[in-house]
Amino acid sequence: MIVAYLDCATGISGDMTLAALIDAGVDPQKIQEAIASLGIDGVELRVQPANKSGFRTTQVFIDHPPQHAHRHLSDIRKMIEASEVITPAQKETALAIFQAIGVAEAHVHGMTLEDVHFHEVGAIDSIADIVGAAVGFSLLGVERVICSPVPTGHGKIKIAHGICTVPAPATAEILKGIPLAEVDVESELTTPTGAAIVKVMVDEFRPGLPPMMIEKIGYGAGSRTLPGRANMLRLLIGELTPEKELDEVTLLETNLDDVSGEILGYARKKLMDAGALDVYTTSIQMKKDRPGVMMSVIANPSDVDDLEGVLFQETGTLGVRRRTIHRSVRRREEFTVRTPWGDVLGKLGWRDAEAARFTPEFDSCAELAEKSGVSLLDVYRAAEAAFLFDGDSDVEESDTPEVTRDHDHSHDHSHDHDHGDGHHHDHG
Repeated sequence: MIVAYLDCATGISGDMTLAALIDAGVDPQKIQEAIASLGIDGVELRVQPANKSGFRTTQVFIDHPPQHAHRHLSDIRKMIEASEVITPAQKETALAIFQAIGVAEAHVHGMTLEDVHFHEVGAIDSIADIVGAAVGFSLLGVERVICSPVPTGHGKIKIAHGICTVPAPATAEILKGIPLAEVDVESELTTPTGAAIVKVMVDEFRPGLPPMMIEKIGYGAGSRTLPGRANMLRLLIGELTPEKELDEVTLLETNLDDVSGEILGYARKKLMDAGALDVYTTSIQMKKDRPGVMMSVIANPSDVDDLEGVLFQETGTLGVRRRTIHRSVRRREEFTVRTPWGDVLGKLGWRDAEAARFTPEFDSCAELAEKSGVSLLDVYRAAEAAFLFDGDSDVEESDTPEVTRDHDHSHDHSHDHDHGDGHHHDHG
C-alpha cells in the first residue's frame, strides 16, 4: 500500500501541499493542465526552488490576472465538474475539500451552505491549490494519508471580515476532531485550505512515521520566513510495511503482607469479573523481612479506575501503582472444531506470516469431557487433531490467513500462562 505522511512541523497550507507534491515527483505540467481545464483564462503555475533556513525546498506561485469576484460553492462546483482533464475521483476529492470549507464558513457566519461567499478560498490561487492537491495525490498513487498533529500558531491576522485571532474561526471549525500541536510562533501556520486538505484526505494521525519504506520525499515551502525554524511541509511517500500487532494496556500492582489466601482468591475473581485481562500474584519479600505477595492486574486503560476500586475495597491496600505497557500479541479470532463428542470452541491465533495456531478453550473442553464421560486430555487432543487434519469448521475464516496445518504437538495448553504478553487464555 502506498502511504503518504504529512509532517506538518510548521503547519500546512494549500500552496505548501502543492509544492511538496511537485517536489516529491508530481509532474507540474499535469497540474497546469488540470488548472487550465477549469476555464479561467491566464492562470499559470510557476514552480521555483527556495531556501528555508538552509534547507532546499520547492515553492509554487499561481500567476493570474486581477480578479474581483467572490465565488459561491455552486460556481466552483460547476468549474470543476466541467473539466475534461480532471478524473472523477480527483473531482470528488477537490469538491470534498471545498465542501469542508463551505460547511465551516456557513456555521461561523450563520448562513446556508449555498449562500456562503468564498473570499480568500474562492480566489484563483486557492482554487488552483486545492485542485492541484487532489490531482497530485492521485498521480502519486497514494492509497492512505497519515498526518502529524497540526500546529496552528498564534497571534492576530487580518481576513476579509476584519482582524481575528489565530486560528481563524473557519480554520478552527475545520480542525474540530483533529489533533493539534503546540508551536510557539506568532503567525498563521495552518490556513483554511490546509486544514480542509487534512480534514478530507487524512486517514490517520500519529506523531511519528508509520512503518514504511520511504521512496520519495518532497519539501513544500511556505510563503513566510519564520524565526529559528524552516517554514516547510515535508511529505514522505512510500510503501507501508507490516506493523507488529501491539496493544496498550495498564499494569496495576500492589504489595500485600496481611491478606489471606482466601481474600486473594476472592479479590482475583472480583477483578476478573470487573474486566481485568489477567490477574496474578508473585511471592515477594517486604520490609522487616516479612513475606508477602504482589498482586498484579493487567487491564484495558478504560477499566483502570474500576479495577483500582476493587483492589482498594477487597484487599485493604494503602496504594496501587500503575504504569502503561505495550504487549506484542497475536491476532486472534474465535474458531470452532468438531470432535467425536461434539464441538469445541477455541482461539485461532497468528502473527505476520507465521502458521495459524489453534488453542482449545478450557471451559469448552471441560464441559464436553464432563458430558461425554471422557478425560479432559482426550478432548484436548481430539480438538487439536481436528484442527490439524480436518478442514471442516463451523466458523468462517473471514480475514484470517490461510490456515496452515501445523503439526507441532509440543504445547501444554492447560499451563500456557505468560501473564499479559499475548497469552492464549487472555480474557480480553
